[in-house]
Amino acid sequence: MSADLIDVHAHFLTPEYVAAAQRAGHLVPDGMPAWPTWSAAEHLEVMDRNGISKSILSVSSPGVHFGDDVRARVLARRMNEAAAELTREYAGRFGFFASLPLPDLDGALAEVGHAFDALDTNGVVLPSNVGGRYPGDPRWQPLWQELNEREAVVFIHPTSPPNWRDVALDRPRPMIEFLFDGARAVSDLVLSGVLTHYPRVRFVITYAGGVLPMLSDRLATFQSHFAVGADDDLPSAADQLREFWYDVAGTAIPHHLPGLQAVAGLDRVVYGSEYCFTPPESVATKLAQLDAAPEAKGWRDLTTVNGTALLT
Repeated sequence: MSADLIDVHAHFLTPEYVAAAQRAGHLVPDGMPAWPTWSAAEHLEVMDRNGISKSILSVSSPGVHFGDDVRARVLARRMNEAAAELTREYAGRFGFFASLPLPDLDGALAEVGHAFDALDTNGVVLPSNVGGRYPGDPRWQPLWQELNEREAVVFIHPTSPPNWRDVALDRPRPMIEFLFDGARAVSDLVLSGVLTHYPRVRFVITYAGGVLPMLSDRLATFQSHFAVGADDDLPSAADQLREFWYDVAGTAIPHHLPGLQAVAGLDRVVYGSEYCFTPPESVATKLAQLDAAPEAKGWRDLTTVNGTALLT
């Protein structure tokens, strides 16, 4: 097996980060059974075993802001510095998407500057919502302006919705809630005009679009008949959905990938393992399913070409 895959959806943890999250009440991540463990050596072993040449590391949900702006700035900086050190120590094997201490906008803008100018980040990771604020919120405009000027890659990672206690029914939020909250964030990017007004930002959406392929027709219908959103002159939702990049983390086969192809094509589909929150054996299983699926023929070469284009 050639080691050629580029993994744009890969996570890392540090003891400091897990301790900070647990002190803030996140004893388990988004209702999952436990925090996973992570080390560079174990990650590289998973990569080598599965033909992954490079992984772009990011901090997953619940992010780095646990209620205190100053502490969030410190934690974001420390996680970004740690990721940058890994990219230097294991040259060519790791990259990273920088964490930002939102909703602290000033802190986020400062961290964008440091991450790009001092750490040579591959982009930034943003949660699908920050305390109930979604990406189309007007208060985020200075951030979009800065990221647009830098032609940044923005990895939108789902997180628990603000009302998860009412809707998750004590089940792990990544099972269902992440897919809907990710779709809510993407819909907001489309209907608010962010995607259109900041065209140099390259957005990456997780889980093969989640529930978006099933909702795309409905989104387009409401946009055309009811002028949903702030700008009536926006391109159609259908056209905008083709502008995003999509990773195939999660359960992409047999239903997700064909649905995504019908809505957005495959020109911007990239690979994602979701390791370390996806265990090593599940990473291997999902790869085998993709390799064996007729509807995913040639997907390794396709996602490698696309991933190279995304990160260039």
